[in-house]
Amino acid sequence: MKLGFKILAIESSCDETSCAVVVDGRVCLSNIVSSQIDIHTRFGGVVPEVASRNHITAIDNVVALALEKAGCTFKDIDAIAVTYGAGLIGSLIVGVSYAKALSYALDIPLIAVNHIYGHIAGNYLSFPDLNPPFVCLLVSGGHTAIIEVKDFNHHSIIGNTLDDAAGESFDKVARVLGLGYPGGPKVDALAEKGKNYIEFTKPNHELGYNFSFSGKKTAIINYVHKLEQTGKPVPKEDICYSFSKSTVDELVEKTIRAAKNLGYKKVVLAGGVSANKRLRAQLTSVANENGIECFIPKMEYCTDNAAMIGSAGYFAYISGVGIADMTLAPKPNLSL
Repeated sequence: MKLGFKILAIESSCDETSCAVVVDGRVCLSNIVSSQIDIHTRFGGVVPEVASRNHITAIDNVVALALEKAGCTFKDIDAIAVTYGAGLIGSLIVGVSYAKALSYALDIPLIAVNHIYGHIAGNYLSFPDLNPPFVCLLVSGGHTAIIEVKDFNHHSIIGNTLDDAAGESFDKVARVLGLGYPGGPKVDALAEKGKNYIEFTKPNHELGYNFSFSGKKTAIINYVHKLEQTGKPVPKEDICYSFSKSTVDELVEKTIRAAKNLGYKKVVLAGGVSANKRLRAQLTSVANENGIECFIPKMEYCTDNAAMIGSAGYFAYISGVGIADMTLAPKPNLSL
């Protein structure tokens, strides 16, 4: 494999249209993200049909901008990487179809990338010297899992959510409090102002490394509805603080316990919820207290972006996995 291997990556799994140029899996030359947050805010969440139509509108310009910022042309690109799952089927179709067309027209390899592997790879861009093995806490709107990352392309789930993902729960709590979309950052901001801890549910120690957030979410919904029905004020700051604290406490405790029990000295954070301030600070602090190195991605690699897909695609390609052809089809329910 030559040095300076340039991958043009495309990400369109949900409501961000993104294209990036990544060199050797570690250096990001450009990472253009066209967000649809303003469009979906009025609906209170992502509308799949609207998302896919906006991907079609944006993708040409996003690719052109990524090449321009990287100082490249299509002739400089050695391979195309694309998210083919998991995600919204209509959104994935746009990215996969565009990537297949580029691969065919340029006669260069096409690399199919699992969106979740991409989130983990965001750390390889943030920390160019980071290599597996390690334990990864993946926290996003659709997934919450503790993963043993054995090498760049082999992962084992140690613990998983049994119901809602943590990010999904943040959004639902935000919705019942009338905070709007996207909920996670709004809950995070209000949590910093809360002072009084409310215990909505007690920790379930029988889950091992697994998680369950639905009971806590339901308890908060019932708590808010009872206050509203009796005409009492809703302490939004304290609710956000209590929910955020209990959730982060559980995420961090189980991750560190898994790392210690499996003998790992490195933990990595990944996924959209890795932007949460409390989670970033607490995982770093508790890891350091236990003599474990903690790696947290730069903010630009937390939420969906194409650079992380380019990094994951590179490590898949040099290992001889993920190489696709014109039969590649999106897989909305793709698992680890």
